[in-house]
Amino acid sequence: MSTQKLSFAARAGQYALNLVMSAPLFLTLALPYRWRVPMMGWLLARVIAPLAGYDKRVRQNLALVWPDLPQSEVDRLARAVPDNFGRTLIEVYSGEALRRHVAGTKLEGPGAAALEEACKAGRPVMMVSGHFGNHDAVRAMLAQKYGNISGLYRPLDNIYFDRHWVRALNAISSPVYPRTRRGLAELVKFLRQGNIVAFLMDQHVAEGARLTFFGHPAMTSLSAAELALKYDALFLPAFGIRNEDGISFTAYIDTPIPHSSAEEMTQQFNDRLEAMIRQHPDQWFWIHRRWKAKP
Repeated sequence: MSTQKLSFAARAGQYALNLVMSAPLFLTLALPYRWRVPMMGWLLARVIAPLAGYDKRVRQNLALVWPDLPQSEVDRLARAVPDNFGRTLIEVYSGEALRRHVAGTKLEGPGAAALEEACKAGRPVMMVSGHFGNHDAVRAMLAQKYGNISGLYRPLDNIYFDRHWVRALNAISSPVYPRTRRGLAELVKFLRQGNIVAFLMDQHVAEGARLTFFGHPAMTSLSAAELALKYDALFLPAFGIRNEDGISFTAYIDTPIPHSSAEEMTQQFNDRLEAMIRQHPDQWFWIHRRWKAKP
């Protein structure tokens, strides 16, 4: 959205809100990298999450899809989930510092060889993931090994915050494109050139397919699978798992999902992501309103 389409009052309101929202980010960036990451995690978990109601959202989602989880674990996740969110956020804004930090991280998992083969052959790769661990850490790792990786982002409502958010995404690996018709066209062009494109597939999409996630209906976009089928791209789940030290990562490249139908491929991804979350429940963004589909 252009500032020219907003009234002066609306621009002033967004500018003021951006100052409030971004102040913790830019103040924390002044700290050394190994201090800023846990500091931002603490700030999100202890201060911002209770004020924003994130902890309540975590509890509501867990009660819906994981009702047999012990209360002690629910309490832990209500604090740990926003902590991981805060760490991820400041890591994204750290740009070159994040790239240096993950440099040399070995790609692990049964899909690493298939990724290497596809890149050598110039075959497009549709790398699919979710808001788990730190997905942009994987993007940074792969960009250092295989060249720039593209992706789509949803433009933020606040135009001022959106500007520095897009700069942060591009600093990790560029180009990134907005979720618009033109942005999708540019991304497809990039994919067809034999490059890697990253998609996040774990948010509610009203026009998506009615699939399942944690045993409940979840409207899920089929776009990534459809593009993989159309352009014969490797359909490859990848996850940046945060290690126990809270600051390093395991880059797990899962087995490629074979081409079938877009619905079957996307459901397989949902199942893979669910299995990963069950192993590391504190690393998924339980704050999302993921299950809006009616039973």
